[in-house]
Amino acid sequence: MGKYVGAVDQGTTSSRFIIFDERGRIKASDQKEHRQIFPKPGWVEHDPMEIWRNTQDVIAGALAKAGIKGSDLAAIGITNQRETTVIWDKYTGEPYYNAIVWQCTRTHEICKSLIADGGQDRFREKTGLPIATYFSGPKIKWILDNVPGTREAIEQGNGLIGTMETWIIWWLTGGPSGGAHVTDVTNASRTMLMDLKTLEWDRDILALLNIPEQGLPRIVPSSDSATWGPTEETGPLGARVPVCGALGDQQAALVGQTCFSVGEAKNTYGTGCFLLLNTGETPVPSNHGLITTLAYQMSGCKPVYCLEGSIAIAGALVQWLRDNLGLIKSAPEVENLAKAVEDNGGVYIVPAFQGLFAPYWRSDARGVMVGLTRYANKHHIARAVLEANAYQTKDIVEAMNKDSGVDLKALKVDGGMVHNDLLMQFQSDVLDVPVIRPTVSETTCLGAAYAAGLAIGFWKDLETLCNNWSINKTWTPSMDAEAREQGYAGWKKAVERTLNWVE
Repeated sequence: MGKYVGAVDQGTTSSRFIIFDERGRIKASDQKEHRQIFPKPGWVEHDPMEIWRNTQDVIAGALAKAGIKGSDLAAIGITNQRETTVIWDKYTGEPYYNAIVWQCTRTHEICKSLIADGGQDRFREKTGLPIATYFSGPKIKWILDNVPGTREAIEQGNGLIGTMETWIIWWLTGGPSGGAHVTDVTNASRTMLMDLKTLEWDRDILALLNIPEQGLPRIVPSSDSATWGPTEETGPLGARVPVCGALGDQQAALVGQTCFSVGEAKNTYGTGCFLLLNTGETPVPSNHGLITTLAYQMSGCKPVYCLEGSIAIAGALVQWLRDNLGLIKSAPEVENLAKAVEDNGGVYIVPAFQGLFAPYWRSDARGVMVGLTRYANKHHIARAVLEANAYQTKDIVEAMNKDSGVDLKALKVDGGMVHNDLLMQFQSDVLDVPVIRPTVSETTCLGAAYAAGLAIGFWKDLETLCNNWSINKTWTPSMDAEAREQGYAGWKKAVERTLNWVE
């Protein structure tokens, strides 16, 4: 067996390949950004072929940096931006259309008509999800309804439907020459088409959306000892390596953070922000705007569920400050800009750029900057950008405490923004709990590697993984209760100002 496990992280802005040793430490990594395509306001697309080319490049790049061969890898796992959807020709591998990204709001009308007929929660009991533009089902319907030839291709058995892990696994395991067409339970649970309890495609919802089942991938465990096939010797690894682990990016981070016990939670600060709480082997319905979703399923075991709070714009707000406003030249500069002032000067920014996700689920909302006076300057705006991430997270934690009946005791954090001390301290202050950063903060990739490694016995069990986890830094709350309450009340007022903007 190889000495390392590799993981592809097909993210929203870039694709990466990271190679881990048996202690879960990084041996080498490589990363490449891909284009963000905005054909119309609110529309977001990616070029799936560009992403597959980049994936091959970063695999080769990481192997070269590590000074090892593909055959030194014991297994490969995949983690991915969730809900992003692509339909392609199974004989050529050519997509019929660009991938429609999770942030895209073009399915607003489809969702509106579904809601008009039975309310936003009409599928929630089966799927755990509200009806929203976020999920893949309406995106699949949009492509089938609007791109000539795709529906016929699917009905004739010539086309394949999938989210990004399905696309990457298919290419890694052979593509047009017999690639595996699978999706893991975590990604399938984000389509709005899968029954949470049976883990099968729901035929009633498929019929309602007019989506042919034959184009959909087979639903498999996240860590699968019946591996989906080896990579090809002619492929980027130059060797036959089993592909046997896949998790949507947020669930991968939950596994990478070893949140295997009921009540353990993690928050990932990436393009968006995602807080997941392990609820064990029973799905917990949400009455407070969260979604009930699959956490993971290990080979031969019952599935584990979680409650999730999804925030659309987190790190993307810092990018907006950089690219659209030009207030900073690089993302890390936001911290120094914000540090120059003691507080937000009464300024709040609510980044409802594509509507609001959890716990509000309002696609009619749009972003606002409020509380401006002549006193406010760029430092206050930078601070408000960071604070928006912490306040959005607090909204989720409040809802989670109500749904689960368990108060959060500590928050494990990961993702690009956890190296921002100001934000992490403020997060601890507004939540009034410790915030804990692990030694390996690339927990998303690590989770995908763990899923693949467990499937083939590279790691023995979950306990082994827990022993790998260690703390790098802890922030503890230092804000008084009155300031905390005042700050949050201001945030709530700001959120109200975003609503009912789009008719």
